[in-house]
Amino acid sequence: MSLVMSPVTGNKRTLADVTVQNTILTIPESPDKQRSPKRVCRLSPSNVSTPKLVSPLKIAVVCSSNQNRSMEAHNLLKKRGYDIASFGTGSCVKLPGPSVDKPNIYSFDTPYEDQFKDLKRKDQSFYTQNGLLNMLDRNKRIKHKPERFQQNKDEFDIIITCQERVFDQVLEDMGTRSGTSCKMTHVLNVEIRDNHEDATLGAFVIHELVREICKSGDHEAEMEEIISKMEVKKKQKIPLFTRILLNLTLV
Repeated sequence: MSLVMSPVTGNKRTLADVTVQNTILTIPESPDKQRSPKRVCRLSPSNVSTPKLVSPLKIAVVCSSNQNRSMEAHNLLKKRGYDIASFGTGSCVKLPGPSVDKPNIYSFDTPYEDQFKDLKRKDQSFYTQNGLLNMLDRNKRIKHKPERFQQNKDEFDIIITCQERVFDQVLEDMGTRSGTSCKMTHVLNVEIRDNHEDATLGAFVIHELVREICKSGDHEAEMEEIISKMEVKKKQKIPLFTRILLNLTLV
């Protein structure tokens, strides 16, 4: 068993057969300006057919509540034809409420439609203004309800988290799993602030990263080169800070 420590938080993680390489992408803080929720949370018509898959790789995007950051990326990658799933790692789903100490809390089994109706009933004007109703309307067009990563046992080729804490939670859960496929999974973190505008920016970064990985002839062997090229290409727009990339084999 190998012991892995986060260079930022100092959290220790014990995992089997772990190869560690350092890489992280960070989304810069966006300017303090308001935008219409419709501009930062695009809807997906429910009657649009799923495009043909552009890659055989299975991809997952993970944030805390499977609401904003992971669903924005899920929406974009699905439209682009990738085999995509999204998850949260929290114990429950939390959405902003009328004050910081009064969030709206739901279980992961609560459908997006029910969350939408609940917030609309509580204060339609307030939750329209802060973009939550528009976000939930988008989410329910993509899938039925949020999903918790720890309750899903599917195997993925690429897992992209949206926050270091979520990254730690994903690694902790994967360290407890067992299987017989010896499947290599690359886990990367793209740090994204949890607001509508940065989620939109982050989704495009994730899409570009996934596109470069999927068009590679051997993404496992070329992962370091792919990341390096992303750093060169994005250095003027998105500062890239070295942290952790884990290649994890489940045995």
